[in-house]
Amino acid sequence: MRRLPLRLAILEATRTLDQAGVEAARTDAELIAAHVLGVDRGRLPLVPLIDPPVAEEIRALVERRARRVPLQHLVGRAAMGGITVEVGPGVFVPRPETELLLDWGLTLLRGRRYPVVVDLCTGSGALALAAAHARPDAVVYAVDNDAEALAWARHNVDLRAREGDTPVRLYTGDVRDETVFAELDGLVDLVLCNPPYVPEGTPVPPEVAEFDPPQAVFAADDGLAVLRDVVATAARLLRPGGGVAVEHDDTHGGSVPPLLRRYAVLTDVTAHPDLAGRDRFTTARRV
Repeated sequence: MRRLPLRLAILEATRTLDQAGVEAARTDAELIAAHVLGVDRGRLPLVPLIDPPVAEEIRALVERRARRVPLQHLVGRAAMGGITVEVGPGVFVPRPETELLLDWGLTLLRGRRYPVVVDLCTGSGALALAAAHARPDAVVYAVDNDAEALAWARHNVDLRAREGDTPVRLYTGDVRDETVFAELDGLVDLVLCNPPYVPEGTPVPPEVAEFDPPQAVFAADDGLAVLRDVVATAARLLRPGGGVAVEHDDTHGGSVPPLLRRYAVLTDVTAHPDLAGRDRFTTARRV
């Protein structure tokens, strides 16, 4: 059985993905190869040759990616902060842009002992679990109203707990319910949220349109329907000096900050860009 050069397999995969219109084709090709080989992407240069069955497995996954199946579904996981969570059909795939929101929140918590953190619309649990991993002393709560998403979140909470992280407290609930986490009113140091916010009818990539749950992506009222409830919930949950960070559509830079400024208890309202310079999340602090 003649072994094949890995670099040629990756080159062929990159060409296939590029022709299919996949952004970052080379990166995805390398990540697929690393997944099949069971090594970190940075160690691929240390694997000069691969067996034909391995090349075929890479090719099969590349063909699925070319059909726009999300990379995270193919490898079964997505990164957030210092961890990975498992994802697949039925749950929203965390995006790299959300790392900036997480970083803001973790910076806010510096110097605070035993902080209380709430992740609204948790989905896979990625934000809550990343916060718990970075701050083992934190008490982290997470909530979602979708049963399938909660099943993924529970799975990930259990996985991270087995890895030694402080378990996240996971609940079924809806941010539209004014009593959700009522027992935490005025006690929370940090509220994080990546809610559904894409305006209904907005064209989205096939990876989103065909694989992300619509209820985790789109929202009514020009994408602001859920965001309004998130802001109201954060305003009552936060303790003085606490902060909220909420992700939103890149068209919301002029509409989400005013939602937070409506609450007299919230101050220092700031819009933040993503790595492409587009308005991506807004933060505020509780006076």
